[in-house]
Amino acid sequence: MAERSGTALDIRQLNVFYGHSHALQGVNLALESGVVSVVGRNGMGKTTLCGAIMGLVPVTSGTINLFGASIVGEQPADIARRGIAYVPQGRRIWPSLTVDEHLRVVSGRRGPWSIDRIYSTFPRLAERRSSGGGQLSGGEQQMLAISRGLLQNPRLLVMDEPTEGLAPRIVRQVEEMLVRISSEASVNILLIEQNIGVACATSERVAIMVNGRIDRIVESARLASDRQLQHALLGVGRHKHEADEGEALETPSPVGTAQLNLVYLSNPSNPTRWSKPAPVSVVERSAQTQTTVDSPLRSAAAPASSARRRLSEVLVAGTMDTKGAELRFIRDVLRSSGIRARMVDLSTSGRPSGAEMPPHAIAGFHPRGAAAVFTGDRGSAVAAMTLAFERWMAQQQGIAGVIAAGGSGATAMVAPAMRSLPIGIPKLILSTVASGDVSRYVGPCDISMMYSVADIQGINSITRDVLFNAAAAFAGMVNARKTRPEAPPSNPAVGITMFGVTTSCVNKIMHALEDTHDCLVFHATGTGGRSMEKLLETQRLAAVIDVTTTEVCDMLVGGIFPADDQRFEASIRAGLPYTGSCGALDMVNFGPRDTVPERFLNRILYEHNPQVTLMRTTPEENEEMGRWIGGKLNRMQGPFRFYLPEGGVSELDRAGAPFWDPAARRALFAALEQSVTQGPDRKLVRTPCHINDDEFAALVASGFLEMQNPAGSAARGAR
Repeated sequence: MAERSGTALDIRQLNVFYGHSHALQGVNLALESGVVSVVGRNGMGKTTLCGAIMGLVPVTSGTINLFGASIVGEQPADIARRGIAYVPQGRRIWPSLTVDEHLRVVSGRRGPWSIDRIYSTFPRLAERRSSGGGQLSGGEQQMLAISRGLLQNPRLLVMDEPTEGLAPRIVRQVEEMLVRISSEASVNILLIEQNIGVACATSERVAIMVNGRIDRIVESARLASDRQLQHALLGVGRHKHEADEGEALETPSPVGTAQLNLVYLSNPSNPTRWSKPAPVSVVERSAQTQTTVDSPLRSAAAPASSARRRLSEVLVAGTMDTKGAELRFIRDVLRSSGIRARMVDLSTSGRPSGAEMPPHAIAGFHPRGAAAVFTGDRGSAVAAMTLAFERWMAQQQGIAGVIAAGGSGATAMVAPAMRSLPIGIPKLILSTVASGDVSRYVGPCDISMMYSVADIQGINSITRDVLFNAAAAFAGMVNARKTRPEAPPSNPAVGITMFGVTTSCVNKIMHALEDTHDCLVFHATGTGGRSMEKLLETQRLAAVIDVTTTEVCDMLVGGIFPADDQRFEASIRAGLPYTGSCGALDMVNFGPRDTVPERFLNRILYEHNPQVTLMRTTPEENEEMGRWIGGKLNRMQGPFRFYLPEGGVSELDRAGAPFWDPAARRALFAALEQSVTQGPDRKLVRTPCHINDDEFAALVASGFLEMQNPAGSAARGAR
């Protein structure tokens, strides 16, 4: 594990000369920990900076400190022994040594990177392990150079243009690897990179090098999204007459006809550090032409508009060692609909794969590497691949949808990764278990599950139809999202929890807020609360009115609609104003009456409908719930108001109704008041109202609006 305390690399006023040429001019750069990227045009001094750090170029003046110790003037071998590994530009592979021999030469320093992990990260190297360095392609040589640096398990890895000459697929794999290394804190990285996308994806800060100096350090998110800034600093970007990002520069043409596109080069001639940006007229005169031909199928499926959106990728996921033919069938149907589909193989057998994302590439995302996945034990292998796929998915961007097919094992592997995607991205699982209880797979997410009828085992008269329908339905969702009009601006979204016995209250709150907020109602069935909190976590909700917290009853007493111990945690992490109440804390939910556990048969039971039986909570249970909720409220980082309706907490809890129990309510409210630390903006609000009274709904709505806009409330009070 790399040392991450202190400053990994500190460069101050670094000057380097080549004869009379001042190559590095007072460079200042600090890498405290993690990754920092350095980008710039050719000839700006980036490679010279690497050479100075490694002792390959003499330093005229200035300091270079590695974890507080100066390395200026030391020999390259001594610098390497201090824990710096260098991946130089140009690969520098020994032609006579095989891939395996290259790796074994540098292997030895103990750490998270081993030869097995290298082969898991770069499956192509595993396939070519017996090939000589001179027999490798340029991309394979670059992978080997990167692997050689990682195998030294360095404290600092200096990489000079690691993606130069790599195919886009390998570039993406290297980018994912760098992001993973950074997130796992296994090594500090100084990345010299021309690919702005890789530089920005890998580090939070990007240093811009201009004429031998660090001109500025920019947040990567800003640089990645600001094309004008890229063009001003680096000479890359687009001109104002070009289409927006994500749109193709093309116009509709007859099916199968050729289209002529112009490709503009920001630097028509090789630039130097003294080059000025090329005038637009020069760039336009130097434009190259590119001819493409639309296939009949793709043209027919694509939206007919003057600026068609670029097709995003969808993932076809599953275990190709057992379901390869079926998954390829789905992929081919998607491609026939004009959708770019990428295969993701989650097999745990270790067999070779023809997928764009082979199993070893996914397994490498496990915290303990691919060795944790390919254990030979099916149970542990499936669990490990599930975690690896979820972690891999978290690093992906621009996913237009995910479709999977398989039995219970494959369904369990893909579901957590799907649940990590935002609401709205199409997610479909064709599964043999889809006709049963699928709550543990779907959870709080919008996963669609389709029953396969026959087992997904070969292409036959049944599976052919079912596989085609699943792929076609999924294609319809993906394509429809591309062509649908942009939603008009809406009011801030607020999530409101509701049960049948608090419906009247929620309807009145919605009516009070309809002019200012977009109200989303969540059925408090365990999953409903988790769904609301997932949307709050992903910033799809601006606030919550958690008026119905009944899921806590089922969690603590043992009902069928329980929350989990993460209930309220999204609100705690969000730090936003929180509004809540005790809605339906008087009841525990069970199925039909004959499913109520025997130990509860002497309790007050109420048949809500033939499928749901309700049980009244006792004072002791209410006291426990009050303490549990109070503990969560104390951890809220923002202001909160939690309302205590003394007249009853549900439609069944009012005078003359089956669950009327003042003693239970007193126990609940007393436990809350004893547990919660209150303050001016952190209040428990007692009211004599019943939860479904008009006055209670008005009180909650006005209190909610006051917390959302405290300045406006203060101004009204001043008037």
